[in-house]
Amino acid sequence: MAKYECPECGRIYDEEAGDPREGFAPGTLIADFPPDWTCPDCGVRDAVDYVKVEG
Repeated sequence: MAKYECPECGRIYDEEAGDPREGFAPGTLIADFPPDWTCPDCGVRDAVDYVKVEG
């Protein structure tokens, strides 16, 4: 499990926690997001653009 950050707005997606607001259960990998998904905060970036947060 890892955390990823939107390079546009800084929104963090934590695979361990998931995102109930977006309908992603805990443990949902960012690689499993639908292909048409975009950042819900900025609407600019797709999941593939998110950057893995180290540390």
